[in-house]
Amino acid sequence: MHRPILALAAALIPLGLLLAAPVRAQPVSVDLAVQPWRAIGRVQTELGTRCTGFLIAPSLVMTAAHCLFRPVTGHYVQPSSVHFLWRYDRGTYADQARALSFVVSPGYDPTQELRTLGLDRAFLTLDHPIGDDADSVRFAPALPPVGAPLLLGGYNRDHDEILQVDRCRLLGFRVDQGGHRLLMDDCHGEPGTSGAALFTQLADGSWGVVGLSVASTGRRHIKGLAEPLAP
Repeated sequence: MHRPILALAAALIPLGLLLAAPVRAQPVSVDLAVQPWRAIGRVQTELGTRCTGFLIAPSLVMTAAHCLFRPVTGHYVQPSSVHFLWRYDRGTYADQARALSFVVSPGYDPTQELRTLGLDRAFLTLDHPIGDDADSVRFAPALPPVGAPLLLGGYNRDHDEILQVDRCRLLGFRVDQGGHRLLMDDCHGEPGTSGAALFTQLADGSWGVVGLSVASTGRRHIKGLAEPLAP
């Protein structure tokens, strides 16, 4: 899922310039066989939760930790109930694997979202390798400047059978109440986008991961929040 945290923007501490979000086109579908989308898949649990994730190695997927937490029980789901559907598209996928285990970022507390949102990540170890190293994402060597173009691809609730990609930009930087860094963007993130890779363009023209989508704020003018994955 992708949590719309309506009061979160006011609770975050600004760092530097924040740009206004322009009106943009709606997200579009893409070819999952080409980079940078080759690494993307749908993360879902047997209890019905659906999020997005991406390969960082053939047997390792990164996603948002809150996707694996059950508020009703106060516990994380069992790893064996978590599935990664690689390049999922309208009921088909290139491969699928079950999680053998997962590790949540130290310090993340799903019951303390405002304090630990910047730590909302988890790593799934799959029961078999998927693809090869060329199918995994590249990471950006540094954070881009404010205003830089971004790409966000996720399985939005409104169209969760296909990967929806948004061309957007970095609006600024924030920290949560615990002092953990966050990126703020104008990407169109809906429930289901949590765990999606946020891409920035690299010097060679390719796209590298700069953040992990974890939440959104607002209703009319949605702003996305991502955990930075670059220095």
